[in-house]
Amino acid sequence: MTERWLFLNTGFKPGEFNMKFDENLALLFSRGKIPPVLRVYGWKPYAISIGYNQGIEIFDIGKIKSFGFDLVRRPTGGRAILHAEELTYSVVMNSDGKSVIEIYNLISEAIVAGLNFLGADVELETSMPDFSKSYKDYRSIPCFAITSKYEVKYKGRKLVGSAQRRYGDVVLQHGSILIGEFHKKLPEFLKTEDVEIIEEIKNEIENKTICLREILGRDVSFEEVAEAMRVGFEMRFGVKFDKKDPIVYEESHDENIT
Repeated sequence: MTERWLFLNTGFKPGEFNMKFDENLALLFSRGKIPPVLRVYGWKPYAISIGYNQGIEIFDIGKIKSFGFDLVRRPTGGRAILHAEELTYSVVMNSDGKSVIEIYNLISEAIVAGLNFLGADVELETSMPDFSKSYKDYRSIPCFAITSKYEVKYKGRKLVGSAQRRYGDVVLQHGSILIGEFHKKLPEFLKTEDVEIIEEIKNEIENKTICLREILGRDVSFEEVAEAMRVGFEMRFGVKFDKKDPIVYEESHDENIT
């Protein structure tokens, strides 16, 4: 029998809503109230999210607010992302005894299948960087400065950045699929007057990232990528998606996951 998943397109929401919504999906799944979920969403206003253990003091909070952007902390790890011209996905599922890397691989294969369906000839990274060294490098502040094993790339440049957290056997993984180039402005919001550092980080992002607009040579819509993700997960996981009004999942909006 084909497994049923939920497919939720929650549109464009503020940063705090997006992060809380992902956590609530994990909570509801852990309680057996919903099946596995693939959610796609955007950010309005644009937002900078930082990893669970990343220091907020490296950013100029006043400047971020002056641009009308949100600043939020993700429940997952990883480094900073400027969420702008992109599609963010989240997956809530059971680990079924699989390791973090194994789940990364499964989800990334589904993303690759979807983006191939869209016409982007992307592939998976096969090597693992030395994070103990890279985390000490100022240039590694942006998530897209380093490509991890099983993350999605195109001709050596990173297209998708992802992070994962476990709540017992429950997996919450979310990530950013770059549609346009606005993410390159992230270094402008760092709290430093060292112009050389800013330019060096900008060059890192420029040289190591790529977006769907550049790959496909045309404008790409959020809805196109959302549909490609749905198709990719159906192909890789062999599931069928149900679509339901996501408002029903806000019942635990004020609850915390422990």
